[in-house]
Amino acid sequence: MYFAALLARTEDGWEASDTELDDVETLADLADLAREATADDETVLVLIEQEDAWFGVVRVDGEDDPRIYVSDASAAARSSYGEILLTDELLGRDPDDELEDLDALDLDGTEDGEGETGEDDAPQDIEPIPSGPVGEATLLADFGVSEQDLRSLSGDGVPGEALGEIAEALGCGELLEAVR
Repeated sequence: MYFAALLARTEDGWEASDTELDDVETLADLADLAREATADDETVLVLIEQEDAWFGVVRVDGEDDPRIYVSDASAAARSSYGEILLTDELLGRDPDDELEDLDALDLDGTEDGEGETGEDDAPQDIEPIPSGPVGEATLLADFGVSEQDLRSLSGDGVPGEALGEIAEALGCGELLEAVR
């Protein structure tokens, strides 16, 4: 089970709404969904939690690229919604590496079990997903949630409470709870 909410910054403060991510397949889709939540180029935060295993914050400021923070990358990697947030850039990977790994595969017809056996032709140098937080921990600093504050919420192990604490720090805790 997951929970996702949009917090849109307006002249009058924050507006909160819950949102469905069923039609979101990419980070670009998520950013477009966030941009639709405000008429101006104001800041929109997408807060996501997955089964009390991890939480993510995506900040979209107008047409700028989304900024992302994920509390536990290894837990998020096991979630379809987490995979949307775990971009190659966020994980420090070169997207061209995957193509090179595919080129390194020996596809000579033996992959169907014919001929040689016993050797695994899969690339061995794929970096594992890191355990713990990844992303831009300073993405909420201008709203009063410091990098240290955000990282301490990641270590508490209760993502639902972390989102509530973030919303409280932003001054919209009651709004978030109302849409939860």
